Amino acid sequence: MKLQNKKYMLVCAASLALGFFIAYGGGEKEMNGDEHDHAAEAASDESAEEVIWTCSMHPQVRLGEFGQCPICYMDLIEAPSGGGVDLGPRTLQLTESAAALAEIETAFVERRSVAHPVHMVGKVAVDETRISYVTAWVEARLEKVFVDSTGVQVRKGDHLVELYSATLLSAQQILLHAIDNARQIESSSIDVLKASTRANVDSARAKLRLLGMVESQIEALVERGEAKERLVLHAPSDGVVIHKSALQGQYVDEGDPMYTIADLSRVWILLDAYETDLAWLRFGQEATFTVLAYPGEVFQGRVAYIDRLLDPMTRTIKVRLNVENADLRLKPGMFVSGTAHGVLASNGQIVDRGLADKWSCSMHPEVIADGAGPCPECGMPLQHLSDLGFISNDDGTLPLVIPTTAPMFTGRRSVVYVKLPDMDAPTYEGRVVVLGPRAGNYYVVAAGLSEGDEVVVNGNFKIDSELQIRAKTSMMNPGGGGPKPGHNHGGMKMEGDIETSSMATAKLDINAPMLFRNQLGTVLDRYLELPVALSLDNNGKEVAQALLAALEAVDMRLLEGDAHMSWMGVQNGLLRAAQDLVDADDMEARRVALSPFTEAFIPVLENFGYQRKGGPVGIFRCPMALDNAGANWIQAEEKTANPYFGSGMYSCGSRTRFLSEDF
Repeated sequence: MKLQNKKYMLVCAASLALGFFIAYGGGEKEMNGDEHDHAAEAASDESAEEVIWTCSMHPQVRLGEFGQCPICYMDLIEAPSGGGVDLGPRTLQLTESAAALAEIETAFVERRSVAHPVHMVGKVAVDETRISYVTAWVEARLEKVFVDSTGVQVRKGDHLVELYSATLLSAQQILLHAIDNARQIESSSIDVLKASTRANVDSARAKLRLLGMVESQIEALVERGEAKERLVLHAPSDGVVIHKSALQGQYVDEGDPMYTIADLSRVWILLDAYETDLAWLRFGQEATFTVLAYPGEVFQGRVAYIDRLLDPMTRTIKVRLNVENADLRLKPGMFVSGTAHGVLASNGQIVDRGLADKWSCSMHPEVIADGAGPCPECGMPLQHLSDLGFISNDDGTLPLVIPTTAPMFTGRRSVVYVKLPDMDAPTYEGRVVVLGPRAGNYYVVAAGLSEGDEVVVNGNFKIDSELQIRAKTSMMNPGGGGPKPGHNHGGMKMEGDIETSSMATAKLDINAPMLFRNQLGTVLDRYLELPVALSLDNNGKEVAQALLAALEAVDMRLLEGDAHMSWMGVQNGLLRAAQDLVDADDMEARRVALSPFTEAFIPVLENFGYQRKGGPVGIFRCPMALDNAGANWIQAEEKTANPYFGSGMYSCGSRTRFLSEDF
C-alpha cells in the first residue's frame, strides 16, 4: 500500500509539472494555430520528419497522428522536440530559447564550509554526580531537626539534626576507657602491652567514625573526657535540600534516609535530539540554549554525553550538556530550547578547529586546559581534544557541496542534471550521485561530482519530464524506453522501481479571477481540517469527503485562455488524489494518501492564488514520515500538529515556510 501511494505521488507531481510547462511552453503551437492544420501539413509534406503526438497528462502516449488521448480523452499535442539533438540516453540538448522558457538555472559545485544547526528541546536537571544522601548510620531517635523543610540552602558542616543513640553513647564510653587504660600503661616497660592499648584506642576511634561522628567531634570528646547523650549530624556538602524525611521525635534505623542534598552550582541540560540529527552531534561540542525565564539571554554549555539508547516512542536520543550555575539562576525543571552547530570537515567528521592544542577530561568536557595534567574535578589525566573527538584530524580541506534544489530523489537514488561545458547549445546530462548529510541549504557530495561542475538548481524536473517524453533514461524512468501501457494517472499500480520524487515548479503568472480564488480558498479550508483530524488520531473520512466535494465544486468556466489550459492540466490529478483520500481503507492509509494530494495542491494554490478569511498558513515538513522519506502538509496553527504520526509523535516536524500569498 505504501509503495503504491508513493508511486502515485510521483505521477501526480509529474503530471502537474508537465501540465504547467506545456500550457506555457510546449503547448504554444496548439493554442496559436489549428492542430488539424498541423496534422494535414505533416501528412502532405513527405520530406518533413514524422510528427509524434502525445498527451500533456500522459506523456507515455505517443501516436503518429492527431487525435484524442485514449486514457483521458484530451486533445493530443505535438511532442516537443526541444530544438535539440540526441547525444545519448541521459543527455538533453535545448536551444537557448527553450532553456530560457523552462527557466533553467545552474550553480557550480564548490568547496565551502558548511554548518547545520541542530535544534533541540529539553529541560534543566540536577547533576547526578553532585547529589549527597544523608542517612542514619546508627539506630537513633531524632531529638531536634534543624533543617525542617525542602528547598533550604545549606553549607558543608551546617547542623541538620540532633539525635540520641544508645549505641553511640556506649561507643564514646569505650573510647574514653581505652584512653584511660593507655595512660596508665604508658609508664610500663612492656612494649607489647603499650602497643595493645594504643591499638584499642585507634579501634575505638574508628568505630565512632563508622557510626557517623566526624573527626572534630571525636577530638572534642577526648578533650572533654565525658560522653554526650546527644550528637549533631552535619551537612556533608553545600547544596539545596531537595528531599527531607527527617521528623522530630522519629526513630530511625541504620540506613534510613533523612535528607537529599543537591549541589546546583553545576546542572545538567537534558535535550532531545532526533535520530536524523545524530550525524551533526559529537562529544565536547559547544551548544547554546535559552530558557523562558530569561528572554533574550543565551547560555552556553558542552555536550558531555550522548545516550546509547533511542526512545522508540519519540524517536529521539538524550543529549546532555554540563553547565556552570554558580548564581543558581537555572532551576531544575525549567524548559530549555537548545541549538548545537556542527561544522563539517572534508573527511565527514564534525570539526571545531577553534579548540586546537587544547586538553580536556573525558568525564568533564567543560574543563578546557592549555596542557596535560590532572582534571580539577575528578583527578583523571587530561587528554588532547583530538583524542577525545572534540576536533577533527582532517587536512583542512572544505567539503564538496551542492544546493539542496539540485538533487532529485527516487528512493535510494539521487539524480542531478549537469550542464556540459564547451557545447554549442545548452546540454544537460543526468548523473546518479551519492550525497552526504544536509547542511542548511546545501548537500555534501560524497561521490559523482567534481569541483567546478555546473548543476541544474531550477528546472531540473522539466528536463527530466522531457527525457521521459522522449523515452530516454530519466529519474522517473531509470531503465529508459517508453513506459508500460498499464500506467495511468490516478494512483493505480505502476511497474518499475520508482518510489518517490521531489518537484521544483516555477511560479507561473496565472491571472485567475477573484471568484475562482475564493473557491480555491474554500477547498483550502476543507483541506486544513484533514491534517488536524489525523493529528488527533481521527479517521478523517468525512473531512476527506468534504474536501472532495469542495474540489468538485470549483468552476473552471471562470478561467480563460492560459489559466483554463493550466487548470485542465491539474484538475484530474487533484480529483483523483482527493478520491484516494476518501477511498482509503483506514486512518494509516489516509495518512499515506495525504502526501501526494498535498504535493499536487501546494503549487496549484501558489500559481492560481486563493482567498480565505483566516490568517496565513504554513507548509510543515516531517523528515521521518513515509518510512523516513519525509512528507509535507499545510497547517494554519503555529505549533506543529503532525498528521502522519498523530499522538505517536505529535510535535515532530517544523514549518519550512509560509504558503505564498503574493497573488
